[in-house]
Amino acid sequence: MYTCFVASCGIFPLRQCLIYIFGQLAGQDMKIINILTFSLCVMLGNVSVLHAANNLKGHPSPYLAMHGEDPVDWQRWDNRLFARAKKENKLVFVSIGYFACHWCHVMQRESYQNKEIASIINRDFIPVKVDRELRPALDARLISFVERTRGYAGWPLNVFITPDGYPLLGIVYLPPADFKSLLENMSSTWQTDTDGMNVMARAAADELGKTEPSLGPELDKKQVAYYQQLFRQQAMLNADHLQGGFGEQSKFPLVPQLSLLLKLYEQGKDQDLGTFLKLTLDKMATQGLYDHLRGGFYRYVVDPNWRIPHFEKMLYDNAQLVRLYLRAAKLFDSKDYVNVAMESMQFMQTELTTGTGAMISSLSAIDSNNIEGGYYLWSDDELKQLLTKQEYRIIKSYWGMKYAPDLEDGHHPRLDQPASDIAAELDISSRAVSKSITRIKAKLKKRQQQRSLPRDEKVLASWNGLALSALAEVSSQDKKYAEMGKATQSLILTRFWDGKALKRAIVKGEYLGNATLEDYAYVADGLWNWMEYTKDRALLAKIQAIVMQAWQRFYADDGWLLAEGMLPGISAREGVVADGPMPSPSAVLTHVTLKLARRLNDKKLLSVAMSALNRGHAILKTDNFWYAAHIEAMMDASR
Repeated sequence: MYTCFVASCGIFPLRQCLIYIFGQLAGQDMKIINILTFSLCVMLGNVSVLHAANNLKGHPSPYLAMHGEDPVDWQRWDNRLFARAKKENKLVFVSIGYFACHWCHVMQRESYQNKEIASIINRDFIPVKVDRELRPALDARLISFVERTRGYAGWPLNVFITPDGYPLLGIVYLPPADFKSLLENMSSTWQTDTDGMNVMARAAADELGKTEPSLGPELDKKQVAYYQQLFRQQAMLNADHLQGGFGEQSKFPLVPQLSLLLKLYEQGKDQDLGTFLKLTLDKMATQGLYDHLRGGFYRYVVDPNWRIPHFEKMLYDNAQLVRLYLRAAKLFDSKDYVNVAMESMQFMQTELTTGTGAMISSLSAIDSNNIEGGYYLWSDDELKQLLTKQEYRIIKSYWGMKYAPDLEDGHHPRLDQPASDIAAELDISSRAVSKSITRIKAKLKKRQQQRSLPRDEKVLASWNGLALSALAEVSSQDKKYAEMGKATQSLILTRFWDGKALKRAIVKGEYLGNATLEDYAYVADGLWNWMEYTKDRALLAKIQAIVMQAWQRFYADDGWLLAEGMLPGISAREGVVADGPMPSPSAVLTHVTLKLARRLNDKKLLSVAMSALNRGHAILKTDNFWYAAHIEAMMDASR
């Protein structure tokens, strides 16, 4: 379960709301309240005995389609549902997840396929299922709400929203008994204190929606330098100096933060920072976060030692990490980092491309036998069957398989012992060991072909934009990827961009979702990076058109919208948008706009971009760890 390392935001009104809600829930005789509430609703004509049926069956999104057989009457997200919520005086229960998410599958199996729990949801709420990859802006807003009211967030993300469209309470995974109790208590409390809960939800939205005005187009260089220093301090305080990465539990490849630290190291060659960066990059590349057989990174690990991953593989992670490792390879003169980047790009080409330049979203953590990681795990018996005795001894040492496996279903490879040590141990040459490892990998890949791994074949504009940026850098290392980049560029400009607007997603030839700020930002950045690599100046006009559309759609004097047409309680503008697993889309768009404005010598566009950067100082002066992309853009703008 994804837990963010977010410091307490100290939002007193929000904390009060939660204390009040849980206090109300804890002190009630639920049986009596349920009876009284139901009787009152019947008298007032508020009980709806007919429910809209589950309408997710056959949905093009694999994630939504997999919930099509749930007994929950799931509806697709639609603002019009809130009119029904007002009529029936019900909270809207929004559950957000994605196809490759392990805990989403668990909660579906335990709760959403539980008929007793489903009947409570259907009776007392309007249930809505959302694929976060189709509606990233909605997901981001609700993630922010839950992070700032609970201190952590993740997926599955479940949020109760008032009929007026204001988030009230959010949770992540809960065991079925706890979830059932929460549903019953939320329903009862809503019926007995509707007005009070509405007031609290609006107050929370007002608190979350506060923004600072821009200070104008002139950045204070000393202030930007201070933000860099503060970021470094906070990063090193959060850093695990023994195992690398940030935090002491689950470890994530926080690319925006690592990217800024690489930039700071490049400026000053700070020895402590360099040591931490190399430790982190080495751990991510040699332990369980990386697939040592097929290449590519998993989304995160659940332990502080980088050994045990959740096994989903995401396009956005791998696209970002390819660029990160290529940058690090130059700074640290590391052939190993180049190899990691190139192997990861080879994985993307082999397993995430559709053959038309499009890259799909993800590979599931759950294999076709419903085993998490089953596609990647190896039992001792299977290894003995496939390998010679010497190959078995070599791989057990090389991949750290000498002891009992960390996972119930088998060993997960990680680099544990160098080939030279194994050679000495077995009294053979290092070359012989390397040749054996190559043969072993070929045998295991052949066996893996007999296994099945579900794929989410959504093609997303934003993630393909990230992939195009990676392809631009990789192609400068190996020109064989230039054709792949050319195909991705063509896909973006022929399928996603119609000259006036971007599309969000393509699934089985059908367009789904509306393009958001992140789509415009990452696509514009990807095209810019591809133009820089190819020197194709014909792309400049298209980049300009996409950038201008983004500013018109998502920016105003009071800040950024993440998407158009969102509900009032979710659509608050943000002065600066935080980084998530991907860099802040507002920072990325602003950064590419600065480069565009300078190339075109467009002083008006430059002023707009600089003004957008020159805000959010209250958070940047206090807790700026999650604003790395914004600080990096500031650094380039103030040179």
